Amino acid sequence: MKLSRGLYLHIPFCSIKCFYCDFTAFSGQKKTISRYLAALDQEASFFPEFNPETLYIGGGTPSELSAEELKTLFKIIHARFPLANFKEATFEANPESLDADKIKILKESGINRLSLGLQTLDDHLLKLIGRQHSSKDFFDVFSNVKEAGGFSVSVDLMYGLPGQNLETHLQTLKRVLDLSPDHISLYGLQVEDWTLFSKREVKIDENLAREMFERSIEMLKEAGFIHYEISNFARRGAESLHNKIYWGNGEYLGLGCGAASHLNGVRSTNEDRLIPYCVKVESGQISASSSEKLKGVERLGEMAFLGLRMIKGYVPPEESLRVFDAQWNSLISRGLIERRGDVFRLTKEGVFVANQVFMEFVPPFDGIELRSPSEALL
Repeated sequence: MKLSRGLYLHIPFCSIKCFYCDFTAFSGQKKTISRYLAALDQEASFFPEFNPETLYIGGGTPSELSAEELKTLFKIIHARFPLANFKEATFEANPESLDADKIKILKESGINRLSLGLQTLDDHLLKLIGRQHSSKDFFDVFSNVKEAGGFSVSVDLMYGLPGQNLETHLQTLKRVLDLSPDHISLYGLQVEDWTLFSKREVKIDENLAREMFERSIEMLKEAGFIHYEISNFARRGAESLHNKIYWGNGEYLGLGCGAASHLNGVRSTNEDRLIPYCVKVESGQISASSSEKLKGVERLGEMAFLGLRMIKGYVPPEESLRVFDAQWNSLISRGLIERRGDVFRLTKEGVFVANQVFMEFVPPFDGIELRSPSEALL
């Protein structure tokens, strides 16, 4: 199923910010939730003509909202966007803050996909990375979700964490696979600026992280999962429709503090400070703090690195083949990309060093020019 329009709602509240997290998220701000939900409603009113096919509620930690606050959130969503239009509706949750009452509300509100943030089943390691749940919390929540029924369940895992070894990671993956989830997202640790891990100068063992990823891919394939995007694996038919809109260069509307949108070829990002976001929306202003419309070579480059995230590959338009001729040929000669007919895709090696591949399609470009004004309008 190929969809082209998605709606993303950002819930930026957390009990504590994880030590590796660089997302727009705030702890200790629960008193602001009611005001924030009202601002979300106001912002949604700015886009009456947008008709999304998927819904994704992310964070932050959306499950930090209370049961009553969740009801308010869904009342807002359903008033602005017809529930029946959503082919998929995803809700992110952490094990420590998703109880049976909230699961019931999610089900009654049309959520049909849950993304559970586990990261690891090593309780000691969970504390070291700033997570607030235990392995028992995860198993309890997973059991409650399955008992409720009606949800496609995705589990987030991380590898390359400080103090994590190969055996610990593979044990976590095996125990999760034994639960038969529908989808698994597998992310390697990145030490981003302004995170606690960056301040602590945490280092990543790249060789060990690669071995963890290689072995994980093998286990997931043996368990019947399809590796459909660099970090994502699904049972057949359980791919994330919403995220495929991102990678397919489709349109999406992002509502909330720090949320990103792609509408009519323009990419924009909302104000990422909580109170300034609320003030801006309350005054009737669009919250975007930055926006750009990529044209020409930059747009072709964006299409290339987004498309190459998909394991099945990408069919570049003729203009891309011409203007990036040197890049395509170089990547093929280095064994990072292979071409089969019109399809270009990452090789096994390319998957492991994907960011190096993508940099070939990111400005500045040396000596690349478009031939005609019409191409500059791409």
